[in-house]
Amino acid sequence: MTDKAPLKIDFVSDVMCPWCVIGFGSLNQALDKLKAEGISADITCQPFQLNPQIALEGENLGEHIQRKYGSTPEQSAANRAMIRDRAAEVGFDMQMSEKSRIWNTFDAHRLLHWAHEVAPDRQQALKMALFEAHFTDGRNISDAGILTEVAQSAGFDRAEAAEILASSRYVTEVRSAEQLWQSRGITSVPAVVINDQYLISGGQPAAVFENALRQISGEIAQA
Repeated sequence: MTDKAPLKIDFVSDVMCPWCVIGFGSLNQALDKLKAEGISADITCQPFQLNPQIALEGENLGEHIQRKYGSTPEQSAANRAMIRDRAAEVGFDMQMSEKSRIWNTFDAHRLLHWAHEVAPDRQQALKMALFEAHFTDGRNISDAGILTEVAQSAGFDRAEAAEILASSRYVTEVRSAEQLWQSRGITSVPAVVINDQYLISGGQPAAVFENALRQISGEIAQA
């Protein structure tokens, strides 16, 4: 079978979004299955902040959910359990609890932008490392020291990561990218944009991504 041209996928998401973990895992599971059909993709992680105004000290997850959505503690616990189960389906250890905190993710997005510039094939590894640092290990991923450790664990130069975080590098680029996706109508994440014209929204199961990508690939081939 002759391989088709890789799909261009922009994965618009926030590191602080549990459904983005699920969507990311499901998308990659689907792509693994589609390899046999000659369908592949070049994925770029794009920035989106669910809570861009969050304070430096972060916020308790339970209090944040109650304030933002009006959820009771019981509803929040049930939702966390459901998310843990969905994350386990894509092989991810989701350890959210009522004591978890959420953090400002702007600097994490700056590192992801840098990663794509210097080693685009490893950007996804940094994305996963950031997800794991926050959701599995409960680390403060707004902290520069922790961010540099995570970058190093994903194969990037820790000293250069520290230099970036201590400077204003990529501030303009990340802000511009966030505004671009908002201007294109992205208001919730994850948003999976294929070839700049198809959108798959939400943390869908792998089968949904698989069927959609197969159909999209066929449409592109016939165009």
